Amino acid sequence: MLAYAPVPSLSSHQLLLFLLQVSLLLLLARVLGRLANRVGMPAVAGELLVGVVLGPSLLGNVSPSLQAWLFPHEPSQAHLLDAMSQFAVILLVGVTGAHIDVKAVRTRMGTVVRVGLGALLIPLAAGLGVGFAFFSALAPEDAERPLFALFLGVALCVSAIPVIAKTLSDMGLLHRDVGQLTLAAGMFDDAAGWLLLSVISAMATTTAGGSLTLRMAGLVGFLLLMRLVGLRLVRAVLRRSADSPDQGPVLASAAVVVLLGAAATQALGLEAVFGAFVAGVCVGAAGPEVRARLAPLRAVVLSVLAPVFLAAAGLRMDLTALADPPVLLSALAVLVVAVASKFLGAYLGACASRLTHWEGIALGAGLNARGVVEIVVATVGLQIGILSTTSYTVVVLVAVATSLMAPPVLRLSMRRVEQNAEESLRAREYDREWNADRSPSAPSAEG
Repeated sequence: MLAYAPVPSLSSHQLLLFLLQVSLLLLLARVLGRLANRVGMPAVAGELLVGVVLGPSLLGNVSPSLQAWLFPHEPSQAHLLDAMSQFAVILLVGVTGAHIDVKAVRTRMGTVVRVGLGALLIPLAAGLGVGFAFFSALAPEDAERPLFALFLGVALCVSAIPVIAKTLSDMGLLHRDVGQLTLAAGMFDDAAGWLLLSVISAMATTTAGGSLTLRMAGLVGFLLLMRLVGLRLVRAVLRRSADSPDQGPVLASAAVVVLLGAAATQALGLEAVFGAFVAGVCVGAAGPEVRARLAPLRAVVLSVLAPVFLAAAGLRMDLTALADPPVLLSALAVLVVAVASKFLGAYLGACASRLTHWEGIALGAGLNARGVVEIVVATVGLQIGILSTTSYTVVVLVAVATSLMAPPVLRLSMRRVEQNAEESLRAREYDREWNADRSPSAPSAEG
């Protein structure tokens, strides 16, 4: 009989630092996120600023010793916060996937596909060009030029459904046709983005072509299995859990489904966030009565876990790198290309669908908000070595800047788009649902 030595537990100092890190990140993320909302900016900007303040950009320059003590670089300590951040982002992506309205996508599929493809392919191509052009200024030393360019293309082509939904809700545009189209096209781009991210991550971590082929076969198999078996199984489990008068079973079941979906794609050598996204879509397909029971999970994810993840993501930003003129020039070029290509792609898709000039501009503004999703993509790129700290900083800056630009352009363009009768009816229905569900504990989607 084998005798196993007990696994050493965390030291008291490691636990103390972890508790201080999470407490400080969450406290400042909530405070700065609230301040950002009060000045008309999305909360994600304030939450990311926490990491900038506590990271190498500010605290690391003002008090290097304090910053090094609070956020040491020892793997055993840093991995604690990384593990919590991964848990947070998996649940965040899963909750986002659960609120995708598949029926809304099907209703105006032609327009959604045209706008979505335009807002996906043009930024992807533009990102490829920027990646090749600024490879020497932004890429890590051992990076491969084609892989880096592909990854930058993916980072520029995504949109952020949580930020888009929050922006549209804050501006009272969820009931407008443009709002519905923006969300649907954003869902299309996000799904494609997670798929491309999984492919590129597999390419970056695989040396043999056969292994890459096996990973892609595994991805196709996972999607088919979730569509043919997983969807029905998840629906049955969640509906059975929802029969309980207690909310605990349905919340736990939804969380387990998302985590298992993430584990499945991770086991296949793909990105865990893609599995979480697909599993979240299956959770949402269980029906409105199940989604309504997920309010406490949304509240915890959006109010606690997501702010910690965003603040921790900001810790990796080093804005001092922008003091280098070539890096600053590259950052400005990436930002301009990201904004212009997304606007152009969405606008051309709107024109092809015979939408008006101002509707095309509104779609371009809404889909330009990259927020949380691009930060997740950047985090993955940093973890697998495709991005350096410099290029990570540039990509996160694009995420923040585009999220800040969306509200004023949307406001300007939607003033010139008249509300039709169908939108007015939809607005009254939304008002009734909101007033019926509103309570002091109602969650706020701030991310």
